[in-house]
Amino acid sequence: MSRIGKKPIALPKGVTASVEGQTVKVKGPKGELKVTLAAEVQASVGADGVHVTPRKDAERASQMWGLSRTLVNNLVVGVTKGFEQKLEINGVGYRAAVQGKNLNLQLGFSHDVTYPIPQGINIVAEKPTALTISGIDKQLVGQVAAEIRGFRPPEPYKGKGVKYAEEHILRKEGKKK
Repeated sequence: MSRIGKKPIALPKGVTASVEGQTVKVKGPKGELKVTLAAEVQASVGADGVHVTPRKDAERASQMWGLSRTLVNNLVVGVTKGFEQKLEINGVGYRAAVQGKNLNLQLGFSHDVTYPIPQGINIVAEKPTALTISGIDKQLVGQVAAEIRGFRPPEPYKGKGVKYAEEHILRKEGKKK
C-alpha cells in the first residue's frame, strides 16, 4: 500500500480538475496543465479532490501509484502557487543578464553563452550573480535550472561556476608546497 497514493489531492478554490482516460487536466488561476498517467493506475475526481488508485494488485501498479499521485499534486500546486528555483553564479567576471527572450551568461569562456528562455518560464536576474527561474510546470523549471547549471557546474577547488542556491559544494584542498 502506498502511503502517499492513498491521500486524496485537495483542490483549492478556483482550481478545477478533469479526467479523460489516462489524462488529468488541472485548470487554475496561473494557467492549465495536464499529465498522462501510467496505464497501471486510474484517476477520478470526487467531492474531496482527485483520487489515484491502482487498477490491479501488481508490483508495477504500486510503484506508479505514489508517483502518479505526486505528479497530479504538482499540477495543482503549479496552477495555484507555481514553482521557483534559485541559482547563484560564483567567479570573477561571471555574470548573467536577461535580454528579451534570451539569457546571456558570461561564464569565463571565450564567448558568451546565450540560452533561449522556453515558453512558460520566467527568469529574473536580481543581481548579475543571482537568478530566479519560475513557472507553473515543476519539471520544466527544474530542467531549465539544470541546463543553465550544466554550462559551468561548480568546481571543487574555488567553487567557481553556477550552483543551486541551497547546494553545498564539497571543497577540496589545493596543492601543497
